[in-house]
Amino acid sequence: MDTQKEALRRIISTLANKNDELQNFLDTVENTLTGLQEESCKVTSDLEAELEQLRSALEEKGAELRHILKEEKQRKEAELQKQLSEGKSALLSCEELLEFADQTLTITNEEEFLTAAKQIKERVTMAPAFRLTTRPAVSDNMSQFTVDFSAERAGLQRLHFLPVPRAPEIDVSSCVVRDNAITVAWRPLSEADSSGDGSGPIERYELEYRKSNRDSSLRATGEACWEKMSDIRETRVTISGLKFDSPFVIIRVRARNKAAAGEFSEPVAMETRAYNFGFDAATAHAELKVQGDTVTWEPQGVKGHDPRLRAKENRSSSRSATPSPNKTAASRAGRDRFAGESYTVLGDQEMIGGSYYWELRPLADWKSFSVGVAYRASLGRFDQLGKSAGSWCLYATQWLQSSLAAKHNNRAKALDWPLPQRIGIYCDYDSGTKEILLWFCFSPGVR
Repeated sequence: MDTQKEALRRIISTLANKNDELQNFLDTVENTLTGLQEESCKVTSDLEAELEQLRSALEEKGAELRHILKEEKQRKEAELQKQLSEGKSALLSCEELLEFADQTLTITNEEEFLTAAKQIKERVTMAPAFRLTTRPAVSDNMSQFTVDFSAERAGLQRLHFLPVPRAPEIDVSSCVVRDNAITVAWRPLSEADSSGDGSGPIERYELEYRKSNRDSSLRATGEACWEKMSDIRETRVTISGLKFDSPFVIIRVRARNKAAAGEFSEPVAMETRAYNFGFDAATAHAELKVQGDTVTWEPQGVKGHDPRLRAKENRSSSRSATPSPNKTAASRAGRDRFAGESYTVLGDQEMIGGSYYWELRPLADWKSFSVGVAYRASLGRFDQLGKSAGSWCLYATQWLQSSLAAKHNNRAKALDWPLPQRIGIYCDYDSGTKEILLWFCFSPGVR
Protein backbone atom coordinates (compact mmCIF):
# COMPACT_ATOMS: atom_id res chain seq x y z
CA MET A 1 0.00 0.00 0.00
CA ASP A 2 2.78 2.46 0.94
CA THR A 3 4.69 1.58 -2.21
CA GLN A 4 1.64 2.23 -4.35
CA LYS A 5 1.03 5.56 -2.60
CA GLU A 6 4.64 6.57 -3.18
CA ALA A 7 4.37 5.64 -6.86
CA LEU A 8 1.13 7.62 -7.11
CA ARG A 9 2.80 10.63 -5.46
CA ARG A 10 5.59 10.47 -8.05
CA ILE A 11 3.03 10.34 -10.85
CA ILE A 12 1.17 13.31 -9.35
CA SER A 13 4.43 15.22 -9.01
CA THR A 14 5.29 14.49 -12.64
CA LEU A 15 1.84 15.60 -13.77
CA ALA A 16 2.10 18.78 -11.70
CA ASN A 17 5.45 19.60 -13.26
CA LYS A 18 4.08 18.92 -16.72
CA ASN A 19 1.04 21.07 -15.91
CA ASP A 20 3.32 23.96 -14.90
CA GLU A 21 5.39 23.45 -18.03
CA LEU A 22 2.30 23.53 -20.26
CA GLN A 23 0.95 26.59 -18.46
CA ASN A 24 4.25 28.36 -18.99
CA PHE A 25 4.18 27.30 -22.64
CA LEU A 26 0.65 28.65 -23.14
CA ASP A 27 1.58 31.92 -21.42
CA THR A 28 4.59 32.21 -23.69
CA VAL A 29 2.55 31.53 -26.84
CA GLU A 30 -0.13 34.05 -25.81
CA ASN A 31 2.48 36.68 -25.03
CA THR A 32 4.22 35.94 -28.33
CA LEU A 33 0.94 36.27 -30.25
CA THR A 34 0.16 39.59 -28.57
CA GLY A 35 3.69 40.79 -29.19
CA LEU A 36 3.48 39.71 -32.84
CA GLN A 37 0.33 41.74 -33.40
CA GLU A 38 1.73 44.82 -31.66
CA GLU A 39 5.10 44.54 -33.38
CA SER A 40 3.49 44.06 -36.80
CA CYS A 41 1.45 47.24 -36.39
CA LYS A 42 4.51 49.13 -35.20
CA VAL A 43 6.73 47.92 -38.06
CA THR A 44 4.04 48.70 -40.65
CA SER A 45 3.64 52.19 -39.20
CA ASP A 46 7.42 52.68 -39.23
CA LEU A 47 7.59 51.51 -42.86
CA GLU A 48 4.88 53.96 -43.93
CA ALA A 49 6.70 56.74 -42.08
CA GLU A 50 9.98 55.87 -43.84
CA LEU A 51 8.27 55.78 -47.26
CA GLU A 52 6.62 59.11 -46.55
CA GLN A 53 9.98 60.58 -45.61
CA LEU A 54 11.45 59.14 -48.81
CA ARG A 55 8.64 60.67 -50.86
CA SER A 56 9.07 63.99 -49.07
CA ALA A 57 12.82 63.96 -49.72
CA LEU A 58 12.25 63.14 -53.39
CA GLU A 59 9.66 65.90 -53.76
CA GLU A 60 11.94 68.37 -52.01
CA LYS A 61 14.87 67.46 -54.28
CA GLY A 62 12.62 67.59 -57.35
CA ALA A 63 11.41 71.07 -56.41
CA GLU A 64 15.01 72.19 -55.97
CA LEU A 65 16.06 70.84 -59.39
CA ARG A 66 13.01 72.35 -61.08
CA HIS A 67 13.83 75.74 -59.58
CA ILE A 68 17.41 75.56 -60.90
CA LEU A 69 16.15 74.69 -64.39
CA LYS A 70 13.64 77.52 -64.33
CA GLU A 71 16.25 80.08 -63.24
CA GLU A 72 18.70 78.97 -65.96
CA LYS A 73 15.99 79.04 -68.63
CA GLN A 74 14.96 82.54 -67.57
CA ARG A 75 18.56 83.77 -67.59
CA LYS A 76 19.22 82.47 -71.10
CA GLU A 77 15.90 83.77 -72.39
CA ALA A 78 16.70 87.24 -71.04
CA GLU A 79 20.10 87.24 -72.77
CA LEU A 80 18.65 86.11 -76.07
CA GLN A 81 15.74 88.58 -75.88
CA LYS A 82 18.23 91.39 -75.30
CA GLN A 83 20.24 90.30 -78.33
CA LEU A 84 17.08 90.10 -80.44
CA SER A 85 16.08 93.63 -79.48
CA GLU A 86 19.56 95.05 -80.17
CA GLY A 87 19.79 93.15 -83.47
CA LYS A 88 16.42 94.45 -84.69
CA SER A 89 17.38 98.02 -83.79
CA ALA A 90 20.71 97.65 -85.64
CA LEU A 91 18.96 96.17 -88.66
CA LEU A 92 16.50 99.05 -88.84
CA SER A 93 19.35 101.57 -88.62
CA CYS A 94 21.24 99.73 -91.33
CA GLU A 95 18.23 99.71 -93.69
CA GLU A 96 17.70 103.44 -93.20
CA LEU A 97 21.37 104.08 -93.95
CA LEU A 98 21.21 101.97 -97.12
CA GLU A 99 18.16 103.89 -98.34
CA PHE A 100 19.97 107.20 -97.69
CA ALA A 101 23.04 105.93 -99.55
CA ASP A 102 20.95 104.92 -102.56
CA GLN A 103 19.41 108.38 -102.65
CA THR A 104 22.85 109.99 -102.41
CA LEU A 105 23.99 108.17 -105.55
CA THR A 106 21.36 110.04 -107.55
CA ILE A 107 22.66 113.51 -106.56
CA THR A 108 24.26 115.36 -109.50
CA ASN A 109 25.53 118.40 -107.65
CA GLU A 110 29.07 117.69 -106.59
CA GLU A 111 28.98 119.78 -103.46
CA GLU A 112 25.76 118.23 -102.25
CA PHE A 113 27.04 114.77 -103.09
CA LEU A 114 30.23 115.28 -101.09
CA THR A 115 28.25 116.50 -98.08
CA ALA A 116 25.88 113.52 -98.22
CA ALA A 117 28.75 111.06 -98.69
CA LYS A 118 30.48 112.51 -95.65
CA GLN A 119 27.32 112.04 -93.57
CA ILE A 120 27.00 108.43 -94.76
CA LYS A 121 30.60 107.73 -93.83
CA GLU A 122 30.09 109.15 -90.32
CA ARG A 123 26.83 107.25 -89.82
CA VAL A 124 28.39 103.99 -90.98
CA THR A 125 31.21 104.44 -88.48
CA MET A 126 28.71 104.87 -85.67
CA ALA A 127 26.16 102.33 -86.94
CA PRO A 128 24.98 99.74 -84.31
CA ALA A 129 25.32 97.01 -86.89
CA PHE A 130 29.11 97.35 -86.74
CA ARG A 131 29.18 97.22 -82.89
CA LEU A 132 26.78 94.28 -82.48
CA THR A 133 28.07 90.72 -81.81
CA THR A 134 26.60 88.53 -84.46
CA ARG A 135 26.52 85.31 -82.43
CA PRO A 136 24.04 84.27 -79.65
CA ALA A 137 25.18 85.23 -76.13
CA VAL A 138 24.01 81.83 -74.78
CA SER A 139 23.40 78.42 -76.27
CA ASP A 140 20.30 76.32 -76.24
CA ASN A 141 22.15 73.48 -74.53
CA MET A 142 20.57 72.51 -71.17
CA SER A 143 22.03 69.01 -71.01
CA GLN A 144 24.35 69.98 -68.13
CA PHE A 145 21.26 69.85 -65.93
CA THR A 146 20.39 66.29 -66.84
CA VAL A 147 20.09 64.10 -63.69
CA ASP A 148 21.17 60.47 -63.62
CA PHE A 149 19.04 58.55 -61.11
CA SER A 150 20.34 55.12 -62.11
CA ALA A 151 22.37 54.66 -58.92
CA GLU A 152 19.49 55.77 -56.71
CA ARG A 153 17.06 53.59 -58.64
CA ALA A 154 19.36 50.61 -58.27
CA GLY A 155 19.66 51.36 -54.54
CA LEU A 156 15.89 51.44 -54.15
CA GLN A 157 15.60 48.18 -56.05
CA ARG A 158 18.10 46.65 -53.61
CA LEU A 159 16.08 47.90 -50.65
CA HIS A 160 15.34 45.10 -48.16
CA PHE A 161 14.23 44.61 -44.59
CA LEU A 162 16.96 44.75 -41.97
CA PRO A 163 17.62 41.33 -40.44
CA VAL A 164 16.86 40.82 -36.75
CA PRO A 165 19.99 41.20 -34.58
CA ARG A 166 21.39 38.01 -33.17
CA ALA A 167 21.11 37.33 -29.45
CA PRO A 168 24.03 38.59 -27.34
CA GLU A 169 25.96 36.32 -25.01
CA ILE A 170 26.14 37.17 -21.32
CA ASP A 171 29.73 37.11 -20.07
CA VAL A 172 29.24 35.42 -16.71
CA SER A 173 32.91 35.81 -15.76
CA SER A 174 32.55 39.61 -15.93
CA CYS A 175 29.28 39.78 -13.97
CA VAL A 176 29.48 40.96 -10.36
CA VAL A 177 26.99 40.43 -7.52
CA ARG A 178 27.62 42.79 -4.64
CA ASP A 179 25.83 45.12 -2.20
CA ASN A 180 22.29 44.53 -3.43
CA ALA A 181 23.35 45.23 -7.00
CA ILE A 182 24.25 43.10 -10.00
CA THR A 183 26.57 44.30 -12.74
CA VAL A 184 25.85 42.43 -15.97
CA ALA A 185 28.22 42.34 -18.95
CA TRP A 186 27.60 40.80 -22.37
CA ARG A 187 29.06 40.72 -25.84
CA PRO A 188 27.53 40.47 -29.34
CA LEU A 189 27.67 37.06 -30.97
CA SER A 190 30.49 38.37 -33.17
CA GLU A 191 32.46 41.59 -33.41
CA ALA A 192 30.63 42.44 -36.63
CA ASP A 193 27.34 42.67 -34.76
CA SER A 194 28.50 45.70 -32.80
CA SER A 195 29.55 47.68 -35.88
CA GLY A 196 27.07 46.42 -38.44
CA ASP A 197 27.14 43.31 -40.61
CA GLY A 198 24.22 43.94 -42.92
CA SER A 199 21.71 43.85 -40.09
CA GLY A 200 22.43 47.49 -39.32
CA PRO A 201 24.35 48.78 -36.29
CA ILE A 202 22.95 47.86 -32.88
CA GLU A 203 21.41 51.00 -31.44
CA ARG A 204 20.64 49.78 -27.92
CA TYR A 205 20.09 46.78 -25.69
CA GLU A 206 17.22 45.66 -23.51
CA LEU A 207 17.65 43.67 -20.31
CA GLU A 208 15.09 41.71 -18.32
CA TYR A 209 15.52 40.16 -14.89
CA ARG A 210 13.44 38.47 -12.25
CA LYS A 211 13.92 36.85 -8.89
CA SER A 212 13.74 33.08 -8.62
CA ASN A 213 14.04 30.33 -6.06
CA ARG A 214 15.80 28.09 -8.56
CA ASP A 215 18.43 28.50 -11.25
CA SER A 216 16.31 27.33 -14.19
CA SER A 217 15.00 29.68 -16.86
CA LEU A 218 11.38 28.55 -16.57
CA ARG A 219 9.17 30.61 -14.32
CA ALA A 220 7.74 28.67 -11.44
CA THR A 221 4.22 29.36 -10.24
CA GLY A 222 4.10 32.37 -7.95
CA GLU A 223 7.51 33.75 -8.89
CA ALA A 224 8.05 37.33 -9.99
CA CYS A 225 7.49 38.50 -13.55
CA TRP A 226 10.26 39.99 -15.65
CA GLU A 227 11.45 43.47 -14.73
CA LYS A 228 12.73 45.49 -17.71
CA MET A 229 15.58 47.90 -18.40
CA SER A 230 15.54 49.64 -21.80
CA ASP A 231 17.64 52.05 -23.84
CA ILE A 232 20.98 50.59 -22.73
CA ARG A 233 23.74 51.97 -24.98
CA GLU A 234 26.72 50.01 -23.63
CA THR A 235 27.42 46.29 -23.26
CA ARG A 236 27.39 46.56 -19.47
CA VAL A 237 24.82 47.76 -16.97
CA THR A 238 24.30 47.68 -13.20
CA ILE A 239 20.95 46.67 -11.70
CA SER A 240 20.92 48.57 -8.43
CA GLY A 241 18.47 48.83 -5.56
CA LEU A 242 17.80 45.10 -5.47
CA LYS A 243 16.75 43.28 -2.34
CA PHE A 244 18.50 39.96 -2.19
CA ASP A 245 15.56 38.02 -0.80
CA SER A 246 15.75 35.18 -3.31
CA PRO A 247 18.57 32.72 -4.01
CA PHE A 248 18.83 33.64 -7.70
CA VAL A 249 18.19 36.48 -10.11
CA ILE A 250 17.56 35.33 -13.70
CA ILE A 251 18.90 37.71 -16.37
CA ARG A 252 18.57 37.88 -20.14
CA VAL A 253 19.55 40.47 -22.76
CA ARG A 254 18.61 41.24 -26.35
CA ALA A 255 19.89 43.67 -28.98
CA ARG A 256 17.85 46.14 -31.02
CA ASN A 257 18.80 47.87 -34.24
CA LYS A 258 16.77 50.49 -36.09
CA ALA A 259 14.48 47.80 -37.44
CA ALA A 260 13.66 45.42 -34.64
CA ALA A 261 14.69 43.67 -31.44
CA GLY A 262 16.31 40.27 -31.64
CA GLU A 263 15.86 37.19 -29.54
CA PHE A 264 16.85 37.22 -25.89
CA SER A 265 20.11 35.64 -24.86
CA GLU A 266 20.16 32.40 -22.96
CA PRO A 267 18.98 33.26 -19.43
CA VAL A 268 21.72 33.28 -16.82
CA ALA A 269 21.03 32.67 -13.13
CA MET A 270 23.09 34.94 -10.87
CA GLU A 271 23.35 33.57 -7.36
CA THR A 272 22.68 36.27 -4.80
CA ARG A 273 23.74 34.11 -1.86
CA ALA A 274 20.64 35.49 -0.21
CA TYR A 275 18.57 33.76 2.40
CA ASN A 276 15.36 34.83 4.08
CA PHE A 277 16.62 35.87 7.47
CA GLY A 278 14.28 36.28 10.39
CA PHE A 279 14.29 36.02 14.15
CA ASP A 280 13.70 32.85 16.13
CA ALA A 281 11.16 34.04 18.67
CA ALA A 282 11.61 30.84 20.70
CA THR A 283 15.12 32.01 21.66
CA ALA A 284 14.21 35.60 22.51
CA HIS A 285 14.70 37.01 25.99
CA ALA A 286 11.33 37.35 27.72
CA GLU A 287 11.55 41.15 27.60
CA LEU A 288 12.20 41.23 23.88
CA LYS A 289 9.20 41.44 21.57
CA VAL A 290 9.69 39.87 18.16
CA GLN A 291 7.36 41.00 15.36
CA GLY A 292 8.45 39.86 11.91
CA ASP A 293 11.90 41.31 11.30
CA THR A 294 11.64 43.85 14.14
CA VAL A 295 12.74 43.42 17.77
CA THR A 296 11.85 45.86 20.55
CA TRP A 297 12.61 45.84 24.27
CA GLU A 298 9.62 45.87 26.58
CA PRO A 299 10.77 45.70 30.24
CA GLN A 300 8.55 43.80 32.67
CA GLY A 301 9.86 45.25 35.94
CA VAL A 302 12.10 43.83 38.68
CA LYS A 303 10.36 40.50 38.76
CA GLY A 304 11.35 40.03 35.17
CA HIS A 305 14.93 39.42 36.34
CA ASP A 306 14.05 36.62 38.76
CA PRO A 307 15.56 33.44 37.24
CA ARG A 308 12.90 31.26 38.86
CA LEU A 309 10.05 33.28 37.38
CA ARG A 310 11.87 33.39 34.09
CA ALA A 311 12.09 29.61 33.95
CA LYS A 312 8.31 29.36 34.41
CA GLU A 313 7.79 31.92 31.69
CA ASN A 314 10.09 29.94 29.43
CA ARG A 315 8.00 26.83 29.86
CA SER A 316 4.75 28.64 29.14
CA SER A 317 6.01 30.76 26.23
CA SER A 318 7.73 27.90 24.43
CA ARG A 319 4.38 26.39 23.52
CA SER A 320 3.21 29.52 21.68
CA ALA A 321 6.51 30.75 20.29
CA THR A 322 7.32 30.39 16.61
CA PRO A 323 9.80 27.51 16.17
CA SER A 324 12.98 27.91 14.14
CA PRO A 325 13.06 26.11 10.80
CA ASN A 326 16.29 24.42 11.82
CA LYS A 327 15.63 23.83 15.51
CA THR A 328 12.40 22.92 17.23
CA ALA A 329 10.96 25.13 19.92
CA ALA A 330 11.01 22.27 22.40
CA SER A 331 14.75 21.74 22.04
CA ARG A 332 15.56 25.44 22.43
CA ALA A 333 13.03 26.45 25.06
CA GLY A 334 15.02 25.25 28.03
CA ARG A 335 18.56 25.68 26.71
CA ASP A 336 18.62 28.60 24.30
CA ARG A 337 16.04 31.03 25.61
CA PHE A 338 18.14 33.88 26.93
CA ALA A 339 17.71 35.19 30.43
CA GLY A 340 19.23 37.51 32.98
CA GLU A 341 21.15 40.43 31.44
CA SER A 342 21.49 38.67 28.09
CA TYR A 343 18.82 40.51 26.13
CA THR A 344 19.35 38.37 23.09
CA VAL A 345 17.46 36.73 20.23
CA LEU A 346 18.90 34.35 17.65
CA GLY A 347 18.44 34.48 13.94
CA ASP A 348 16.41 31.64 12.48
CA GLN A 349 19.04 30.68 9.90
CA GLU A 350 22.18 28.69 10.53
CA MET A 351 25.10 29.24 8.17
CA ILE A 352 26.62 26.03 6.92
CA GLY A 353 28.63 27.25 3.93
CA GLY A 354 29.14 30.10 1.51
CA SER A 355 29.12 33.84 2.06
CA TYR A 356 26.39 35.86 3.75
CA TYR A 357 25.48 39.50 4.04
CA TRP A 358 22.76 41.11 6.14
CA GLU A 359 21.91 44.49 7.57
CA LEU A 360 20.62 45.94 10.81
CA ARG A 361 18.55 49.11 10.73
CA PRO A 362 17.98 50.58 14.21
CA LEU A 363 14.61 52.17 14.94
CA ALA A 364 14.42 55.94 15.16
CA ASP A 365 14.59 56.14 19.00
CA TRP A 366 17.12 53.36 19.65
CA LYS A 367 19.36 53.56 22.72
CA SER A 368 21.89 50.74 22.32
CA PHE A 369 22.36 47.45 20.52
CA SER A 370 24.89 44.81 19.52
CA VAL A 371 24.90 42.79 16.33
CA GLY A 372 27.28 40.05 15.24
CA VAL A 373 27.98 36.35 14.81
CA ALA A 374 28.98 33.50 17.08
CA TYR A 375 29.94 29.86 17.11
CA ARG A 376 26.91 27.91 18.20
CA ALA A 377 28.90 26.02 20.82
CA SER A 378 29.90 29.30 22.47
CA LEU A 379 26.36 30.37 23.29
CA GLY A 380 24.86 30.21 26.75
CA ARG A 381 21.59 31.43 28.20
CA PHE A 382 23.29 34.21 30.16
CA ASP A 383 25.99 35.07 27.61
CA GLN A 384 26.40 38.49 26.09
CA LEU A 385 27.58 38.92 22.55
CA GLY A 386 31.30 39.68 22.24
CA LYS A 387 32.26 38.49 25.72
CA SER A 388 33.50 35.05 24.68
CA ALA A 389 36.20 33.79 22.34
CA GLY A 390 33.52 32.39 20.04
CA SER A 391 31.53 35.57 19.38
CA TRP A 392 32.10 38.88 17.63
CA CYS A 393 29.93 41.97 17.58
CA LEU A 394 29.65 45.66 16.89
CA TYR A 395 28.26 47.56 19.88
CA ALA A 396 26.61 50.97 19.51
CA THR A 397 25.06 53.17 22.18
CA GLN A 398 23.65 56.64 22.59
CA TRP A 399 22.28 56.04 26.09
CA LEU A 400 24.37 58.60 27.99
CA GLN A 401 26.98 59.35 25.36
CA SER A 402 27.45 58.18 21.80
CA SER A 403 30.04 55.48 21.20
CA LEU A 404 30.80 52.65 18.80
CA ALA A 405 33.05 49.68 19.54
CA ALA A 406 34.01 46.26 18.23
CA LYS A 407 33.90 43.50 20.87
CA HIS A 408 35.45 40.03 20.99
CA ASN A 409 36.59 37.77 23.83
CA ASN A 410 35.50 40.35 26.43
CA ARG A 411 37.70 43.00 24.84
CA ALA A 412 36.42 46.19 23.22
CA LYS A 413 38.08 48.42 20.67
CA ALA A 414 36.57 51.88 20.38
CA LEU A 415 35.88 53.02 16.81
CA ASP A 416 36.17 56.67 15.92
CA TRP A 417 33.20 56.56 13.55
CA PRO A 418 29.82 58.28 13.66
CA LEU A 419 26.87 56.19 14.75
CA PRO A 420 25.49 54.41 11.70
CA GLN A 421 21.92 54.51 10.42
CA ARG A 422 22.35 50.88 9.38
CA ILE A 423 24.99 48.20 9.76
CA GLY A 424 25.94 45.62 7.16
CA ILE A 425 27.65 42.39 8.12
CA TYR A 426 29.46 40.08 5.74
CA CYS A 427 30.43 36.60 6.86
CA ASP A 428 32.50 34.21 4.74
CA TYR A 429 31.88 30.74 6.08
CA ASP A 430 34.34 29.11 3.67
CA SER A 431 37.28 31.05 5.10
CA GLY A 432 37.49 28.51 7.95
CA THR A 433 34.69 29.12 10.44
CA LYS A 434 32.05 26.47 10.98
CA GLU A 435 28.48 26.40 12.27
CA ILE A 436 28.24 30.14 12.67
CA LEU A 437 24.85 31.40 13.83
CA LEU A 438 23.60 34.87 13.17
CA TRP A 439 22.20 36.53 16.27
CA PHE A 440 21.27 39.96 17.61
CA CYS A 441 21.83 41.10 21.17
CA PHE A 442 19.74 44.08 22.32
CA SER A 443 20.50 46.04 25.49
CA PRO A 444 17.87 47.88 27.56
CA GLY A 445 16.69 51.06 25.93
CA VAL A 446 16.24 49.69 22.44
CA ARG A 447 12.84 50.40 20.98
